[in-house]
Amino acid sequence: MNRWAQTSLLDFTGLLAAAVVVYFSLFGGWVMKQDFISQIPASLLQLNTIFLSILIEAVPFVLIGVLIAGFIQIFVTEEHIEKWIPQNKFLAVTMSCVVGACFPACECGIVPIVRRLVAKGVPIYAGVGFLLTGPLINPIVIFSTYMAFGNDLKIAGMRMAVGFIAAMIISLFVSLLFNGNQLKEAHHHEAAIQTKNRKIPFSIRFWDMLKHSIDEFFDMGKYLILGAFFAAFVQTYVSAQALLQVGEGWISSTLVMMGLAFILSLCSEADAFIGASFRNIFPATSILAFLVYGPMIDLKNTFMLLSVFKMKFVLQLIALITIIVFICISFLN
Repeated sequence: MNRWAQTSLLDFTGLLAAAVVVYFSLFGGWVMKQDFISQIPASLLQLNTIFLSILIEAVPFVLIGVLIAGFIQIFVTEEHIEKWIPQNKFLAVTMSCVVGACFPACECGIVPIVRRLVAKGVPIYAGVGFLLTGPLINPIVIFSTYMAFGNDLKIAGMRMAVGFIAAMIISLFVSLLFNGNQLKEAHHHEAAIQTKNRKIPFSIRFWDMLKHSIDEFFDMGKYLILGAFFAAFVQTYVSAQALLQVGEGWISSTLVMMGLAFILSLCSEADAFIGASFRNIFPATSILAFLVYGPMIDLKNTFMLLSVFKMKFVLQLIALITIIVFICISFLN
């Protein structure tokens, strides 16, 4: 079975799954009236609701991400990458962070884009800079933060400044600690495939872009579903109230808010409204840690990263993000 046939089969499976979701969405009210539904534990229904809400929130951004990834695969060549990326590591990191800051993307939608860029030859440290700043300090996120905190320009500005500095430091550490693109073997082999299609008609290249985007979507989608399920499971069965009781001092409250950001797996366009709800419980610096840490790394994003990059790299990246964000926040106390 060729690759496009496999993709078509995946398309059919995806459509079938979508039909099941639509069925339960349309007829869910009727099902809820039946006696047997009362026998289902409330926690299981809550898990189902949280799981679907995470998916519905994330899928549009993943779709945007895979379309951009498909465009990069077909229309962006290795020669373009060599011209755009400075040879100097510091300049490359700075450029990637600046571009990420101007690029509206969710933390789950950014993964396929970074995967494709790294496969095309972007250094891993520049890819990390883009990965961290894209979901964190793009214009949409900053505006939503400003609105969520009652038109407070200070908290929005602090999120942007702390996030940018932390992303720069993390990316520079990555440039010192890691060589190579850190992609898994399958993706490394795929990266070696050259796209010598400049003379191919635009219509054919556009169709190839769509095919690559479909492949990317189903490749990323299964890990998004897995991550969303684990995030929903943890939110359902791990008591957030118990975590909140731990956060008394600024150290513990900062760690608790970072832990909540990881567990809740909120999209960065909406997390500010959740963070604002903790204003009467935790200090502003702890809430800032929540706003900076969550878009950089969360539970569902971790599964997607593990599907693309080597496990050792992902685990060390998570440790770097955690340590650097905590240190940056500690300077504000």
